[in-house]
Amino acid sequence: MSYEAIIGLEVHAELATQSKMFCGCPVVDPEQAAPNTAVCPVCAGMPGTLPVVNAAAVGYGVRVALALGCEVNLRSLFARKNYFYPDLPKGYQISQYEQPLARNGRLVIQTAAGEKVIRIRRVHLEEDTGKLTHFGEDRTLVDLNRAGVPLLEIVTEPDFRAPEEVRRYAQALRAILRYLGVNSGDLQKGALRIEPNISLRPAGSQTFGTKVEIKNLNSFHALERAVAYEIERQTKLLEAGETVQQVTMGWDETRQMTVLQRVKEGEDDYRYFPEPDLPPLVLEPAWVERLRASLPELPERRARRFVEQYGLTEYAASVLVEEKAVAEYFEEAVRSLSAGAVAPRALANWISGDLFGLMNQAGVSAEHIPVPAAELAALVSLVESGQINPRGGREVLAEMFQSGRGAAEIVRQRGLEQVSDADFIARLVSETLAEYPGEVASFRAGKAAVLNWLFGQVMRKSQGRANPQIVRQELEKQLGGR
Repeated sequence: MSYEAIIGLEVHAELATQSKMFCGCPVVDPEQAAPNTAVCPVCAGMPGTLPVVNAAAVGYGVRVALALGCEVNLRSLFARKNYFYPDLPKGYQISQYEQPLARNGRLVIQTAAGEKVIRIRRVHLEEDTGKLTHFGEDRTLVDLNRAGVPLLEIVTEPDFRAPEEVRRYAQALRAILRYLGVNSGDLQKGALRIEPNISLRPAGSQTFGTKVEIKNLNSFHALERAVAYEIERQTKLLEAGETVQQVTMGWDETRQMTVLQRVKEGEDDYRYFPEPDLPPLVLEPAWVERLRASLPELPERRARRFVEQYGLTEYAASVLVEEKAVAEYFEEAVRSLSAGAVAPRALANWISGDLFGLMNQAGVSAEHIPVPAAELAALVSLVESGQINPRGGREVLAEMFQSGRGAAEIVRQRGLEQVSDADFIARLVSETLAEYPGEVASFRAGKAAVLNWLFGQVMRKSQGRANPQIVRQELEKQLGGR
């Protein structure tokens, strides 16, 4: 029997506010702040304390909801979600349940099979828990610095059918959150936590199977791999006549497998009821419209514009808009080009190819590219105009990346100007052919591959400065004329 995977996603995004969701404690970097130093009686769950809603967090949540095309509820309610974990100091989490911040959104993703619309069921506000650090099997420490940090939970409908779709959605959502400036998108630090729910059903059936949730996914690769593994695990259980239990699994990166964490709670277990210490959250329609008007150009729309305005391929445009800083860098570089001198496509290729390669090697983020956009445009102009060849251009870019110096200065200092003088190149070719009569004879005997070897010898003799196109033309001319 064949099975169909039914997958939904819950995404928890820490909102990049300065203070926590219901108190004035600062939101601190977990790798920089000492444990339990950003804590007050409110987020520590002390009796008699009262929460106050963070207006900035509400604004961030509304912006995300609008970017996802959701219906924003002008009146929403906070609720108590009761469960008992060591990192939840109050014994409950303030969240939203029956009346969330927003509903009924959508996000269009690009897959190998084309566009697919993923429906957003709900977007709601809540607070984060603390963090547990385990030492062996019998010792655990609790850090409450994260307790109370604003979270936005984005829940999809079960519209995914394959691991690739899950990854594409997560990447697209992360890009939107970063464009809006509401979340760092850092999966490694837990600022963005993606939790898939996976069930299987016989192909053609309309009945849902038992779903399993996966946690502890700190990369897009882990997300895709964990979903694929869980589909395989559940398939084997069903084929063996066994049942799938509703549990929460973790992802073991070392063993590349899901592992049981706990039996999954149901909604009844949480005993939701309206938060008695908070009134309904009421939004002014004019404020929501001002937030709508303030939305930036989002990745999907910017990618379409790059295709139409700059003549990029859809793939090149999607690569450039994935990070807002890269998209802005590209457009700044385009503005630095002389009108009509260089096609923006060439600039896009240099950014997504050689520049990205240098950034990956050095671990440099998109926000800290050491090569000014105008200088990259100048380098690409030198290459496209034939003043230096592509190989020399890559050498210059590497030095620009390391030193911060301009392209023209490096080219001039290193003597990398491309030589296109036909007489000079003809002389180099003639000298090279005279030095390698055996190879010339092999070429004439039918070994066409020797031409590339001879081409390399001419380029070496010119120290890489000869115009490759002219060199190849002259080689073919002189070899054909002998």
